[in-house]
Amino acid sequence: MANDRHALNNPAIANFQVGVDNVIFSVDLHSQKLFVLLSKRLQQPFQGVWSLPGTLVRKGESLEQAADRILKEKIKVNSLYLEQLYSFDEFACNPWGSASQLGIRYLSVSYFALVRFEEAELIAREGGMTAWFLVKEIPTLACDRDRILHYGYRRLRNKLEYSPIAFDVLPAVFTLNELYQFYGTVLGENFADYSNFRSRLLKLGFLKDTGLKSSRGAGRPAKLYRFDSEAFAPLKDKPMVFI
Repeated sequence: MANDRHALNNPAIANFQVGVDNVIFSVDLHSQKLFVLLSKRLQQPFQGVWSLPGTLVRKGESLEQAADRILKEKIKVNSLYLEQLYSFDEFACNPWGSASQLGIRYLSVSYFALVRFEEAELIAREGGMTAWFLVKEIPTLACDRDRILHYGYRRLRNKLEYSPIAFDVLPAVFTLNELYQFYGTVLGENFADYSNFRSRLLKLGFLKDTGLKSSRGAGRPAKLYRFDSEAFAPLKDKPMVFI
């Protein structure tokens, strides 16, 4: 206990203010475009400048609860993937005011989310201050948040290569071409040959043929598949590459 009191009164111990910043991605399969959600800042510093949806962590609130709270304040969505991204503590400014002037360092614990575009409904109570932006057309963000966005984009691309996060936001049943388009939208059009992509995923054994066919789009009806989480379970901890 004495050591705890000493630490609290020791000027050499850093004093932190903790916030959460969310990098919320969404893939629109119809237009084959990747979006990220941005919010325009309503107060100083950088009032009126676009940034990532963020918040200070409240008393009694976990980091993930804070990330989930700010996400729910911006959009309504049923299907999403959310995970902690990284902790950043070297920013040119504090987005929540003058804490740095009081000797308080700002620590941002960032999360990245992937949501289904067709389901994501923007909450309009902020008067149009939240909007989807194409990842390739992002404005300069307030308080150096570009760093977090770029880091989140790299993580999203890497996760797609070795984990099944795509199936958290795809429809329950999908064609292999729709799955290929999803990957291509995030990784780039030439990320893999379609035939090799199809062969690789089917050999892994966690895509199950539903016996149904899709009538969406032109051309011959295509088989509909679903992701089988039980079939994937034995592969969960094995190093592998999907593509």
